[in-house]
Amino acid sequence: MPMQHSYAVEVEWTGAGDAGTADYRSYTRDHVVRIDGLPDILGSADKTFRGDRARHNPEQLLLSALAQCHMLSYLHQAASRGIVVTAYRDAASGTMETAGTGGRFTQALLRPQVTITDASQAADALDAHGQAAKDCFIASSVSFPVLHEPTILVDGRVVA
Repeated sequence: MPMQHSYAVEVEWTGAGDAGTADYRSYTRDHVVRIDGLPDILGSADKTFRGDRARHNPEQLLLSALAQCHMLSYLHQAASRGIVVTAYRDAASGTMETAGTGGRFTQALLRPQVTITDASQAADALDAHGQAAKDCFIASSVSFPVLHEPTILVDGRVVA
């Protein structure tokens, strides 16, 4: 039987100024994302859409969610396989296309760089990314491809 998990966030727009949405340029896109018991996330639109570059935008947060989910799924896979991971870093990127007033992500590319302790486990460590990709709840929920270009290192050397 499937197990259901529920999540709740609050988003509050803080950019009304004196005129609110009297016109397209009269307001900022600034907002606050609140999650009970956690630090606030200061958000805005992407700079392209009149947002504040100093704040997180929804596109970055979506990409971050994909990268975080893959990492957590990967660490689970590594632990289950007896692979000792000592470092993990991902330089993720995404592509979004706009048309008219809408748009959509067309792909995300995750580039996880994983350091393990045993070079003899490099092939299994690389293979674990495939299962992590299948296990990631966020990647399973989006309608665009999430690609992976993992690198495995031991003692600072690329082994896979």
